[in-house]
Amino acid sequence: MNTHVSPRRGKELLRADRAYRAGGGMARLIALAPARLFHNMLDRIDAGLAQGTIEGHLPDGSVRLLGGRGKGPVAVVHLHNWAALARLALSGSVGWYRAWEAREWSSPDPVPLFDLFMRNGEALGKAGRARGPWRWLNRAIHSLNRNDRRGAKRNIHAHYDLGNDFYRLWLDQAMNYSSALFADPRQSLEDAQTAKVDAILDRLDLRSGSRLLEIGCGWGALAERAVERHDVLYTGITLSAAQAEIADARLHAVDLSGRSRIELCDYRDAQGPYDAIASVEMVEAVGEAYWPAYLDAIARLLRPGGKAAIQYILINDALFERYAASSDFIQAYIFPGGCLISESRFRALAEARGLAWRDVRRFGGDYAETLRQWRERFDAAVAADQLPAGFDERFIRLWRYYLQYCEGGFRGGGIDVAQVTLEKTA
Repeated sequence: MNTHVSPRRGKELLRADRAYRAGGGMARLIALAPARLFHNMLDRIDAGLAQGTIEGHLPDGSVRLLGGRGKGPVAVVHLHNWAALARLALSGSVGWYRAWEAREWSSPDPVPLFDLFMRNGEALGKAGRARGPWRWLNRAIHSLNRNDRRGAKRNIHAHYDLGNDFYRLWLDQAMNYSSALFADPRQSLEDAQTAKVDAILDRLDLRSGSRLLEIGCGWGALAERAVERHDVLYTGITLSAAQAEIADARLHAVDLSGRSRIELCDYRDAQGPYDAIASVEMVEAVGEAYWPAYLDAIARLLRPGGKAAIQYILINDALFERYAASSDFIQAYIFPGGCLISESRFRALAEARGLAWRDVRRFGGDYAETLRQWRERFDAAVAADQLPAGFDERFIRLWRYYLQYCEGGFRGGGIDVAQVTLEKTA
């Protein structure tokens, strides 16, 4: 792997940098201010840390302990340049990532820090969110990634078409790119992913010949399991040509009837009816503006009495307003057009469409463990020089940061993952 060339893969995810360069210049200018300005910033962060502790090694040579008033993780942060705090103040988690990429801060383990910021999200208030014109800039950039039909296809391509050979290196053998469900900490990732798929299928009352639609079929793990377990007539839809290639091959290997299929299709264009619908961590790619269209599609495509099993990532409702008012690191660099779910808002929209909300099961701790194992596998692939050609060192650092950022978020509890059954009552 040549890591000294410009990235040929992943460049769509790194394109956000061009829009945020002005913020870096402003942050470096602010960094020239007297150190007391930044100690005042740290005072505000300290006041918002009700749980856990940050041990901060600062550019002026001092060491400060922030928080320490309640149990929680201990994060060690080396602040190499005051510009990192300026970026955080201006542009929230987007600026904090850019400061990390610029080597303005480092940590022997960033996961506890991300845990702390999420765990104390309500008390910290705006400390980790973009403000002023930078908030509007972040939001304006995010708005360019709207998930209309054309935009949804572009956004899915940017993330999921990084290459099957890339994802195969660090996902489980069945290539599930969603939270596993661990019955036991000693359980393998492969077994925990199978348990997750089975938990979704068990919600759907499937029988031989049932018509099952999967919205966002990924690489075909659920398709394969559904046909093997229940002999269903399966249809999977995706906007990713790379995923569809593998999913189609896997489906044909187990579908003896030849009546199941994978389609490159937008959920808004799918045709029914179906007895059951599965959708595993696809709704986060829909965007808040399109939640009604997504639920309209489910209500339209399900027969009366049919059930949909949805696995979704939610953010604490108390944090949603500030989250939705701008864009965060994940939306800027990892999932263009993405938006975590406000469960109360999403549930209200579902129930207004005759979809009864039943049997919620949350398992955010399992997602943290899934992410930890993905990161271990990713790091092992990097160490063994197994990454496909085209990914440079900057992309590798971005991807590692993404996995750590998400793991910390789930450990902090401000975001969670859940399964729910939606039943069409009329």
